[in-house]
Amino acid sequence: MSPKNKKKLNILRIKLDKLDNKLIDIIKIRTNLVNEVVKLKEYKNEIVDKKRISLILKKIKKKSISKKIDPKITNRIWKNMIWSYIDYERRVFKKK
Repeated sequence: MSPKNKKKLNILRIKLDKLDNKLIDIIKIRTNLVNEVVKLKEYKNEIVDKKRISLILKKIKKKSISKKIDPKITNRIWKNMIWSYIDYERRVFKKK
């Protein structure tokens, strides 16, 4: 890699790191909301709502296409986030 491209790469990585920090802040806010949601659930079988998951993924696909983002990327990100939070809810629910 040329020195010029290496410098450009470093600048882009700095921008990515800043964006990652913002994402962490957003994830914290989302986690707080999920904590409120899990407090409302009375039964463990209320944690997974397949209809809602399907609806969310359809909306994300539409939004991705309209914003010219590869929908495979956003689908994978959202599926991972959804299932990560389902796992989180199950762990939190056990402690109720």
